Amino acid sequence: MSFQTEQEEFWAGDFGDKYILRNQSDAYLASNLNFFSDAMRKIVKPENVIEFGANIGMNLMAVKMLFPDILVSAIEINHKATTELSKSLPEIEIFNQSIYEFQTDKQYDITLIKGVLIHIPPEKLSVVYEKLYRYSKRYILICEYYNPSPVTINYRGHSNRLFKRDFCGEMLKTYKDLRLVDYGFKYHLDPLFPQDDITWFLIEKQ
Repeated sequence: MSFQTEQEEFWAGDFGDKYILRNQSDAYLASNLNFFSDAMRKIVKPENVIEFGANIGMNLMAVKMLFPDILVSAIEINHKATTELSKSLPEIEIFNQSIYEFQTDKQYDITLIKGVLIHIPPEKLSVVYEKLYRYSKRYILICEYYNPSPVTINYRGHSNRLFKRDFCGEMLKTYKDLRLVDYGFKYHLDPLFPQDDITWFLIEKQ
């Protein structure tokens, strides 16, 4: 697999392998179920969803609990993660490749991205925005760290690996047929279902 950016190599390699071990537990799945029950409360029953950067499938497993009949697809750059993903969701359609390289003739009721846009270098964001938009039949769900203006933050001792900004606002400005349906925030000190200070935005194509 060839890479366009150093961030892709970072997540496809050893750091991405170790990330798998930090993000799997029953408690994390329960928090995700609570998270998506809020974030998807205004979605009309979807038939399918594709997640951009699905890792081992903790998000899609929660979505599948909410919508048992939904067909799930995933783009994931890390090979070890896709192996675990196929075990957790045997019926899943997996694209083991970079988001930048992903192409399909299909559209999905929901394009989902959670904790991934923050790791996309700013010069590549427009590529990902375009794919989230193009492959969505109706909904786009963005779940990321929010900041009103772009900032770069050190990530676990690594520079140029985490970027915060108003991802939703940028998409709404770029694609005029999108409208904001709902949004919310999950706090890392929530006593029952903590998340990593993530703000979510549900967008719909008009």
